Amino acid sequence: MTARLKKAKNKLKIISMVDYRLPKFEFEKIKAPKIKPFPLLKGRNFRPLLITIFLASFFGFLAGALSGGYFYLEIKDYLAQLNIELPPPEKIVEKETIVEKEYVPQTTQEEKIIKTVQDVSPAVVSIIITKDLPIIEQYFYEPFEEMGLPFELQIPQYRQKGVEKTEIGGGTGFIVSEDGMILTNRHVVIDEEADYTVLTNDGQKFIANVLAKDPAQDIAIIKIDTDKSLSVAKLGDSERLQIGQTVIAIGNALSELQNTVSVGVISGLGRTITASGGGIVETLEDIIQTDAAINQGNSGGPLLNLKGEVIGINTAMSLEGENIGFAIPINKAQKDIEQVKTLGKIVYPFLGVRYVLINEEIKKEENLPVSYGAWIVRGDQPEEAAIFPGSAAEKAGLKEGDIILEFSGEKITPENSLAKIIMKYNPGDRVILKILRGGQEKTVITNLGERSE
Repeated sequence: MTARLKKAKNKLKIISMVDYRLPKFEFEKIKAPKIKPFPLLKGRNFRPLLITIFLASFFGFLAGALSGGYFYLEIKDYLAQLNIELPPPEKIVEKETIVEKEYVPQTTQEEKIIKTVQDVSPAVVSIIITKDLPIIEQYFYEPFEEMGLPFELQIPQYRQKGVEKTEIGGGTGFIVSEDGMILTNRHVVIDEEADYTVLTNDGQKFIANVLAKDPAQDIAIIKIDTDKSLSVAKLGDSERLQIGQTVIAIGNALSELQNTVSVGVISGLGRTITASGGGIVETLEDIIQTDAAINQGNSGGPLLNLKGEVIGINTAMSLEGENIGFAIPINKAQKDIEQVKTLGKIVYPFLGVRYVLINEEIKKEENLPVSYGAWIVRGDQPEEAAIFPGSAAEKAGLKEGDIILEFSGEKITPENSLAKIIMKYNPGDRVILKILRGGQEKTVITNLGERSE
């Protein structure tokens, strides 16, 4: 899972070629034979000879050029009288050398991928997670020394010697406002005692503050402070996705390889997964599945379409299969961004029930009267009550064992879950619930509560 943000222990090993040096050999020196100069090249005989050769060459070249041009014109005029034309002298044209300075994309799709990466990469950031960890040192204890006995026995012991700032993991995020608001995964910034540093694509480092964490989804918003206007990733519409369309994932792979790019397609839509990592286990609904590589450290990075728009937030990968990654649809984060801008926090409508979605299998196993709805049950632990104290469900009189059939007219099914329906409403909204209790249908009315981190 990309939710596991523990930094990879094995560093990348780059092996350089060895510069081998051969042993030196000394060769016996060979004396060159002496050549006696030609007698004519001695003394005063050399200068007249050189002048004679130069003048002969010059006048010979000049005579050849004049006579060649004269005879060419004479022959051309004579042949013209016979209606015969000489071919024009051959022109020597130097072939132009073309040097390509940049790579030329071979297809339109490749061109769009390259442009998208170039446009969006400045808005993608790496998130470095650091924490003060204790420094443990080893020392040896000699019990017989205290007793004054002449025996030597050293027992190893360990003790803390201060603390040091240590990098414990990393993730990815992307800038969604010019003043430094960044979208990422909640599990990336889940540790309240850790510090978070943002590394931009151009190498700048900023201390990040966690503004809000989504209590229901793996989404968080952090902020960096800067005087400069930052590059912003454009958000798309995840409701208009199609299975098979090309997508691009960018992220801090393995928490070491900044802005790593992978390309794939949308493999599925509307998936429901149970993700674990970082000490949390959660069920995520209505998730995008892709075969674009999503590695550890990619959590919180953007999933892009070929228009350069963010259509998902990379969040998890399957350890049991190959090229099976998952991303949260960007439309789920749009509301979070607006709430943080206006309210300073992320709030959710809250009914306050613990439930199991009913299907044909659950109906048979539990001998239930219907094959749909949300069956209100308590959790496995004693403190996991079926109805949350003080919640809208308690105020409406809901009880353990009730089955919520409809939520304001919408039928509850595994495909249209209670959590998915509630997300369409706001805290304080008045809703009508159709429930089944003891074989009898009832209608109850309540106002949704508020849930925040």
